[in-house]
Amino acid sequence: MTCVSDSKVNGQWKYLYRAVDKAGNTIDFLLRAHRDKTAARRYFENSIARNGEPETVTIDKSGANLAALDAINAERETPIRIRQNKYLNNVVEQDQRAIKRMIRAMMGFKDFRCAHIILSGLEVMHMIRKGQAAAQFCSLVK
Repeated sequence: MTCVSDSKVNGQWKYLYRAVDKAGNTIDFLLRAHRDKTAARRYFENSIARNGEPETVTIDKSGANLAALDAINAERETPIRIRQNKYLNNVVEQDQRAIKRMIRAMMGFKDFRCAHIILSGLEVMHMIRKGQAAAQFCSLVK
């Protein structure tokens, strides 16, 4: 499931793409300057390359996300099933609430690079809080 949220960087809106699985575990996140087909496609391709191919993707009503997934499906033998239902997207929307709460207290960012670094840290803290990172760190120690 994916979702895009808005953040202000130097007074301009930037977009945080997030992917969450059924259990609420964060799969991937990326801060982009634009919310268009090319940005969405780049995000989905990077996410699939890092985490494997999903059978189904639930997205919000964004036309850019739908166009990007349609373009990816056109090149694949087995297409990814796309669902656009606002009620099925609630898992990612609720998971995103914690990140938005922390961002709102900061009242935006001054620089895109700094925003990227801070949001990466917030996402990692959120993953640790959910208990998701403990399994990853244990596998690195062995």
